[in-house]
This record gives sequence, structure tokens and C-alpha cells, in this order.
Amino acid sequence: MKKKILSLMLATLMVAGVMAGCSSPSTTTATTDTEESKTNDTEEISNETGYDTVIIGVDDTFAPMGFRDDKNELTGFDIELAKAVSEIAGFNIEFQPIDWSMKEAEINGGNIDLIWNGYTITDKRKEQVLFSKPYLNNRQVVLVLAESGIENFADLEGKVVTTQAMSSSEEAILANTEVSDTFKELVTFGTYDECLRDMDAKRTDAVVADEVLIRYYVALHADKEYIVLEDNFGDEEYGIGARKEDTALIEAINAALDELKTNGVGAEISKKWFAEDILQ
Repeated sequence: MKKKILSLMLATLMVAGVMAGCSSPSTTTATTDTEESKTNDTEEISNETGYDTVIIGVDDTFAPMGFRDDKNELTGFDIELAKAVSEIAGFNIEFQPIDWSMKEAEINGGNIDLIWNGYTITDKRKEQVLFSKPYLNNRQVVLVLAESGIENFADLEGKVVTTQAMSSSEEAILANTEVSDTFKELVTFGTYDECLRDMDAKRTDAVVADEVLIRYYVALHADKEYIVLEDNFGDEEYGIGARKEDTALIEAINAALDELKTNGVGAEISKKWFAEDILQ
């Protein structure tokens, strides 16, 4: 993990240099220490979070929250929101694509400092991370091909349903045994993109995913006919996850989110991606 910190040199050399490093001012070797993102010279930090640079873990296939554009650059609602928050809170940010199924292990192992990419707040996840205030509402919806003949939960009986592994979608499906027990099979992939492509190829019958992703996907593929079922796997809220001890970091993020609501910048970002202000 790369960090930019001010390295103090011997006074006799009268030189100061900026070096990338996590474990000490004299090395660039990354460590898994949970304090690695905190600068070693706290006097140089211009905010109260304890961080100079914050590493944000993202799933870079999760449109429209965080994904790669045609130039292979990260973009999306959460990417822009994180940048706006960091400007207010006074820390630098770096985005680190991660295996989403390992997100809690990544943050508690010290490889990233925040999980921020359409990260649903659940009771199970609260046991592992410290969440910010909710900033966006979401639902877990079912997408099918229009020609499938599937119109509701009852029609999913005997069907092959797919979702992302270790996601809130999978958690919501498994919690609703009345419906999921009727499936022929529940198939999971590493990304929602793989799920959607598998259904388009007619190898599976339905995809369960976040509504923000599904609506965006349908809009991008206007040449195809899809149906989003009225039946769904429940409402939820997005939050930003940090390590349990990083209360100051989360407090700064919460304050910045409040300011973005007040100054109108949050609404501008929301309207750009969703055509309306849906920021909580």
C-alpha cells in the first residue's frame, strides 16, 4: 500500500523529501498493520482523522457506483462522492480495487481504510466494521429477460437464479427461505457483471442485485427487453465502512456528508448519475 508522507531527514542534511511508504519513513515496504495508513508525523496532519491518505476499497465493476469507463478510469457516483467528502474532511484518497467477497478481511487486515462502493449496512457487517450514517436508499430487485415469462416470486420456482458472492443480495436471498428454497439452484459469481452476462446468455433465469445497478444496466441496454419484478428482496441502505477503532474518521465523513447536503454539491452529484437527488 502506497502512502505519501513527509519523511524527516537528519538536520545536518537540510533536506526534506516526500516518500511513499507505510511502515516507516525509511522504507517503501507495505505492511498489514492497521495503523499503516496513518502518517508517522502527526504534526503534519491537517485534519482530526489521524489520516493523511485514506485507501478506499472498491469493486470496480459496480456501475453506477464505482466502475471503469471506456478509458479504464474509475468513475461513478461513489467515486465522485468520496472525492467531495475528502475535500471537506481534509484528507487525500486513493482507490484500491478489491475482491468484494474479501472486503471485510481487506479492511481489518489493514490493506484498505474504507469500504465505499454501494456497501449495504447489515447487522452481520456491523459486527465487523464501523459504519457511517446511511447516505443512500436501495432495494434488492430481480431482473429477468422479458421473454422468460417470469412475473413474480412464484414464477421463480424451479429456476436458476444468480447473484454476486458474499453480497448483500446473496444475504437477502438466503434470508428469504420461503422463496429461495423453491429455486432449482442459486449460482454466485465474483461480480454482478458476470451474473448479468450469464443471464443474457440464457444460462440462468434471473439476477438478484442492487436496484441502482439494475436500473443503470437496463438503461444502458435499451436494445434488449428486461423486466424488473415488483416482488423484491427488501429495502436497504448504503453506508461507508471503516475499522471499529476509526471513530474520528467516520465522524469526519458524517460531517462532510451533512455539508454536502447543505451546500448542494451532493445533489449535483446525485442528479448527474440518477437524474434526481436521492442522497439521504
